[in-house]
Amino acid sequence: MKNITLTVIIFITCISCYGQNLIGYKGKEIEEYMKENRQDMNSANVVNEKFSYLKYSDNEDTQTLLFYLDQDSVCNGVKMICDLSVRAAKVKEFNSIYKPNGENSWIDTHDDKAYQVVIKDEKWSCVITIEPNK
Repeated sequence: MKNITLTVIIFITCISCYGQNLIGYKGKEIEEYMKENRQDMNSANVVNEKFSYLKYSDNEDTQTLLFYLDQDSVCNGVKMICDLSVRAAKVKEFNSIYKPNGENSWIDTHDDKAYQVVIKDEKWSCVITIEPNK
């Protein structure tokens, strides 16, 4: 019985971590968070002279996470590019952790700030963005 309880607690913790909004985190904090909570995602080295971001991809190449950083290395937006095969799971996840805000849109509220989460379908993928609500 104790094993089942422990398994359920770990499962619930992992699910809530996947939806974590990391806007406001410093780049090093994101790297630490990803190392501890998203071991299924691998960091990729990227060089871009126009803007700074951290990039992570999963082993199956079904998800890529981009954390956009400002000049102080603070995350100000998140983009996830997902294979269409994981879209339904993402919608289910978002419905369980965010407040719906129209079709394919949710509001995440924490630290007295609101963030908009949006899924946009592309031809071969879906793009999920998280940014401060305007």
